[in-house]
Amino acid sequence: MTGRIDSTLPFAPNQHLIATFARLGAPANARNQLLSDKNGALSVTELLNESPTPPVTLRIPLRSYSINLGLPLLLLAFSSVTTTAIGARFMRNFLDGLPPVVSESDLWPWPWLLADKSRFLLGWPFSVTLLGILLTHEFGHYFACRIHGVRTTLPWVLPAPTLSGTAGAVIQIRGRIPNRCALMDIGIYGPLAGYLASLIAVFVGFLLSRPAPIDQVTPLIAFGEPLTFRLAHLVLAFLHPGSPAFGHCIAHPALIAGWVGLFITSLNLIPAGQLDGGHILYAIAPRWHKRLVYAIPAVLFVCGFFFWVGWILWAGLLLLPAMRHPRVTTDEPLGSCRLILSGVALVIFVLTFSAAPFAESSVLHYLRY
Repeated sequence: MTGRIDSTLPFAPNQHLIATFARLGAPANARNQLLSDKNGALSVTELLNESPTPPVTLRIPLRSYSINLGLPLLLLAFSSVTTTAIGARFMRNFLDGLPPVVSESDLWPWPWLLADKSRFLLGWPFSVTLLGILLTHEFGHYFACRIHGVRTTLPWVLPAPTLSGTAGAVIQIRGRIPNRCALMDIGIYGPLAGYLASLIAVFVGFLLSRPAPIDQVTPLIAFGEPLTFRLAHLVLAFLHPGSPAFGHCIAHPALIAGWVGLFITSLNLIPAGQLDGGHILYAIAPRWHKRLVYAIPAVLFVCGFFFWVGWILWAGLLLLPAMRHPRVTTDEPLGSCRLILSGVALVIFVLTFSAAPFAESSVLHYLRY
């Protein structure tokens, strides 16, 4: 079939393009006419005159390019600025032989940056590394959706005034997930890709870091050490004897970006709600997913009291109705390969999770001091 669709108009998500195509061999003289459908949504109909055969009419949903492409690019641009700003302070402290965060001004670097705008250039190693990890993670989900024919948005990287300059990245799934195999793939491909990207950043970051001085300044925020960091250091210490451990080095910003990537991966793999771990658990055992609806938030609440206060926030988020997992058909059994992938997800969770990602930040600690 041949035909032309003019889709440059900003259609709303619930609007459609009604296009009439002529079969091969139809005359080329056609005219466009604006019509309205029953819902009042603008449509473009291509009317073919003198066609020897009946036309074929298709109803095609359209979405605004400004939202589907413009919004992700806008958020990425803002996130590039916020992550570069935080990364500039990390790099400045690294060059001065200091821990990543030694004062409150490191958490809000804007006055320091605006005093000399050339300082922004210091932040690109952290920003590029972290954004690369986040986009790799989300594009893992995105391509899994595309493989299974599930409509989704491009990744949205969310800028925020946080320790990393971002609140992470998300995609919005706009189509129905057809079965548990698709659910498993969509759930696992993101953290698997993100973990591999973070692992590369960790190894490179360790190689760029240097030993800390004996009279090291006490950091304002002390980062925990996930199992991946310890294993990576063991490998590097074998290949390069004398390589400092994470707790005894001046961390390069790329290493901090790798740490953030692992931290985000561990958060996503929590087996609850609509997190990646929740998708994986639902695909394997929907009943267990339902049983853990309140158990996981309860465990996180306890962890917040003894290890990190942020777990209390995550417990509250998982209890929101919006985090309830939608129903997915589970009649089709998972194959052996996908069951192996679920085991890989569990291993990654163990390698990245830390009950105390930040030292001395539990509710109990704050009550004592």
